Amino acid sequence: MTKTKSRFDGSQSYVATNDLKLAVNAAIQLQRPLLIKGEPGTGKTMLAEEVAAALNMPLMQWHIKSTTKAQQGLYEYDAVSRLRDSQLGDEKVNDIRNYIVKGVLWQAFEADEPVVLLIDEIDKADIEFPNDLLREIDRMEFYVYETRELIKAKHRPLVIITSNNEKELPDAFLRRCFFHYISFPDAATMQSIVDVHHPNIKQELLEAALKSFYQIRSLPGLKKKPSTSELIDWLKLLLAEDIPAQALYSDEEKIVIPPLHGALLKNEQDIHLFERLVMMNRNHR
Repeated sequence: MTKTKSRFDGSQSYVATNDLKLAVNAAIQLQRPLLIKGEPGTGKTMLAEEVAAALNMPLMQWHIKSTTKAQQGLYEYDAVSRLRDSQLGDEKVNDIRNYIVKGVLWQAFEADEPVVLLIDEIDKADIEFPNDLLREIDRMEFYVYETRELIKAKHRPLVIITSNNEKELPDAFLRRCFFHYISFPDAATMQSIVDVHHPNIKQELLEAALKSFYQIRSLPGLKKKPSTSELIDWLKLLLAEDIPAQALYSDEEKIVIPPLHGALLKNEQDIHLFERLVMMNRNHR
């Protein structure tokens, strides 16, 4: 078995800033959940995947929806199946354990080696969801009332929690976490990120694309700013279609509508706003 590492130093496929690496290692040292916030598309979910790979730890993922309840992460009792089996005379009904469905937290707690546990987009759930997990994440144990068992973690998992800031999280929950906000990458960091995904891109095209990308992001009134992942997709399309760098800018340094802008602008309001800005620039020639 490959030995797990105790520090995260980044990886070849994920550009992590020094502050982010410090945050991951602080959470490991303090044995507290790492709460990661940032714009959608800034690599929060991917961070958990890269940390698990870099530390040689299995990754368990719990993707939160608006209907997710905290209890589902622990376990669920399938009373309907038990009733059906009872009506059919199945002997399984004599052992209630046959109807206990283990959740992701239970699986992480009983794992034979430390794991990375991702609780993804916690802010999508009900406001009480984080509070309902406080005790379990803090004490690393929970009680199964149906079987009268206390489930304790064999090894404390490294818990990484992501949030898109759609809802405020309770103070009591925040106190138990180490917090890090992933700031949107500046041009130099973004170039490093692009180099990972498109190592052979021509510098002229990359510079023109980054200028156009940050120009769009800086538009006042934009409903949804394009993200890092959307920039990567856009560059992939530019390369596939062999779009020249000249198509991304004008000689007069005026704003132009970039080709394949549907990879960056995802609603008609933002497209109309951008088109109006381009027209205004043309009229000021």
